Amino acid sequence: MSKSAQERRVAALPIIQEQLSAAAAAPKCHVCGCLRKTVEAFEGTALGRAELTQALSAIRGLLRPTEYDCLGCSVCYPAIAANAFSEACPSEGEALDLCPTEAPAERRGWPPLPGHYHVLRYRAPVAICTLGSATLAERIAERAWEGVSVVGTLHTENLGIERIVRNVLANPNIRFLVLCGEDTRQAVGHLPGQSLVSLFENGLDEGARIVGARGKRPVLKNVRKEQVEVFRRKIELVRLIGVEDEAVILGQVSRCLESDPGPWEHSSADIQVPVIVATEPRRLVPDPSGFFVVYPDLLRRRLIVEHYTRQDVLDCVLEGVTPAALYSEAANRGLLSRLDHAAYLGRELARAERSIETGEPYVQDRAAGEIATGPIDASPACCYCGPACSTGESTWTESGPGLSP
Repeated sequence: MSKSAQERRVAALPIIQEQLSAAAAAPKCHVCGCLRKTVEAFEGTALGRAELTQALSAIRGLLRPTEYDCLGCSVCYPAIAANAFSEACPSEGEALDLCPTEAPAERRGWPPLPGHYHVLRYRAPVAICTLGSATLAERIAERAWEGVSVVGTLHTENLGIERIVRNVLANPNIRFLVLCGEDTRQAVGHLPGQSLVSLFENGLDEGARIVGARGKRPVLKNVRKEQVEVFRRKIELVRLIGVEDEAVILGQVSRCLESDPGPWEHSSADIQVPVIVATEPRRLVPDPSGFFVVYPDLLRRRLIVEHYTRQDVLDCVLEGVTPAALYSEAANRGLLSRLDHAAYLGRELARAERSIETGEPYVQDRAAGEIATGPIDASPACCYCGPACSTGESTWTESGPGLSP
């Protein structure tokens, strides 16, 4: 070993030991894939079998089942230790597998892979990645802009980018990726934003490394090169790295909506989400719990719900100022036993509320479908809402209901 190499090793050793001690003292690291993978990598090195033996053994006793691969911490103790080792021992460091890169468990449906994101709607053409700006992702998710399918953060240039590629490919409706927020260079050395831009510009080399990426570990082990090429063809990247102005981002989303080419026609993923065309129900199944009469009290600006048993006996009257208060109370009291009946009640309460707000007359609508005869089974059908909505429409005055002939 040359003198300069020995000096680098001696200089790096205190840094590595200090960072491993900090990780050992941090409970969040005990269940993180970053620490586990770093310990496993160090144990196979000459330094790990000598000076670091005691520290690695102590950490082994603290490790718990992995709960997350990477939290995107601004200071990642295992990564700083790994970076110091790689700089001191370049030949050994280059061969180490220092980041958790195992393929995550895939789920049925969309998105197939977990991540730090908010799903807004499936049939929308725009995905938004806010990089390290988690609060920006939260604000965009709350606003649920038209045209946005999913919004989330990105912390790593390996597993994080892999999950974006897989999840975006699994939805043929997504044709744009807006890349915004801060791509902060952390002590860990990740540059996910710059790496993602490089992926679009240059693709992967034969070793699955992103060509031109400046992050420390931009290697995509869990996606095939042909998947990456489909991703690059399918998606238009909108580059707004460093931008957190929501008006600017929304402007780009609107532009994407105007130029949306429609769903990607070439299948590029194994995940298929069935699109089911709903039809009007043909059968109307009675709810064993009874039925409701709904009307607005315009003078007191309150919503009224009368509950009747199947024998047409009034057994309860509920009143409140919002639909949520009333349908929650009805559910809590066991006045509903069918989901379709609950959906009907929610719809009618919303219509009655609108009557109070606008002054428009309210007429309780009948449930769709024909009343079922014979034994009642569990097949999906509309609710039974009693004489008021099954044999004719009901009309209302300010003092209460009256059935039309």
